[in-house]
Amino acid sequence: MYELVRGPLVWVSFLIFIVGTTIQVMRFYRLSRLKPMLKLKPDGPSTAGPVPVASWWYQLKMLRLTILGRQPLMIFVTTVFHLCLIVTPLFVMGHNMLLDMSWGISFPSFSDNVSDALTVIVILTGFYFFYRRMFMYRVAVITTAYDYILLLIATAPFITGFLAYHQVFNYRALIFIHMLSGEILLMAVPFTKLIHMPFFFINRFVIIHENTLGRGGSRVWR
Repeated sequence: MYELVRGPLVWVSFLIFIVGTTIQVMRFYRLSRLKPMLKLKPDGPSTAGPVPVASWWYQLKMLRLTILGRQPLMIFVTTVFHLCLIVTPLFVMGHNMLLDMSWGISFPSFSDNVSDALTVIVILTGFYFFYRRMFMYRVAVITTAYDYILLLIATAPFITGFLAYHQVFNYRALIFIHMLSGEILLMAVPFTKLIHMPFFFINRFVIIHENTLGRGGSRVWR
């Protein structure tokens, strides 16, 4: 079983992740369409002056009405959690050694201390989300077992990796669970709410809505 998880299941999990995410992105584009550009022709010479730009003070006041202004701690913790969740596995020295041995490729690696600190950040922010779902009423009332399972799937590779690195309990059993939980995480992304991680960028930069980032999107929902 150990060799299965260490070998063929790695390929299967990556294949499911890539194919499943690709299908979801294609489905996204089928559910949206390009917004037609309106070309207006003036009836005569325009006498209007330049459109005034809202002052920075007004924009700051409007920011207070957004989720960033109303829940800055939540936005900060969410950003840190997702950033560390994505970056840490890519630059862990142990992962890159395995990549180098298996496929002859590797990324630059963090030091063990940096990887350890980022892993702790993921675990602590994961407990913050768990606390909110358990004890914050407005979050608890809309939380189901499904949400707890997804949180466990997202954080289990980091918890088991941290325990294995520090030689807590049985190392071989923890490494087995670590690899298996990481593969489950990859396979779960295209078929659960975890798809919001790659979709964040598509939704913010492609679809036109009030939260669009950058220079604006080009598509709208059908």
